[in-house]
Amino acid sequence: RSLDEADFRALWEHGGFPEPFLKRDSRFTRRWAVTRRQQLLREDIRDLTNIHELGQIESMVTILVERSCDQLIYSNLAGEVSVSVDTARRWIDTLCRFHVGFLVRPWFKNVSRSLRKEPKWILRDWSRIADEGKRAETFIGCHLLKAVEGWTDLGLGEFALHYLRDRDKREVDFLIVRDRKPWLLVEVKKSDDRISPSLAIFQNMTEAPHALQVVLDADYIDADCFSRPGRPVVVPARTFLSQLL
Repeated sequence: RSLDEADFRALWEHGGFPEPFLKRDSRFTRRWAVTRRQQLLREDIRDLTNIHELGQIESMVTILVERSCDQLIYSNLAGEVSVSVDTARRWIDTLCRFHVGFLVRPWFKNVSRSLRKEPKWILRDWSRIADEGKRAETFIGCHLLKAVEGWTDLGLGEFALHYLRDRDKREVDFLIVRDRKPWLLVEVKKSDDRISPSLAIFQNMTEAPHALQVVLDADYIDADCFSRPGRPVVVPARTFLSQLL
């Protein structure tokens, strides 16, 4: 079923949290985001953890908002906020537990010259991201996480979310693994409908049956995204999201 256009635009502009999504007012959304951030950092994290360096962790969050969907280099991040690498790791873990963001690990089985260590950081509130390309990838990444967690909870299999990148800097934004086997590759674009060459390369390496390039600005079409396994396919985000949870 097609997503209502007004709901889709509200989701894109105001994020997935109930209050701003339902209110659909830009001034309210900005105020809500500031209030949520202050409460998380100055009250919840302060009261429920042993973290007292609130200024530094707030600086880290400011940096991470602009780096959603970037690889997370702990040593670089630690240097920017003047803490140890171990402290940076603990703080990232805390931010994940408080649902500020989440980490997506690289998949490297059967992928030659793959990166194995650096996770990608994904912000949960994409409405705060100015760069439209990063916002698009974050938007889809959050929905994919919801899907893999939901499918697993429903007993449809054991699902996990990863990404792919090799030492030649070829990358696919997301890979869904089903029962420990690659199942779905997803490359996200704001408007570009030219299929990324990396989709075919990594689909061949991983033998994942499905490879989709999800385009945010494309109009909805009434089609099954998973009807043509074995080769990359361009699909509108409106169509793709309607076929997830």
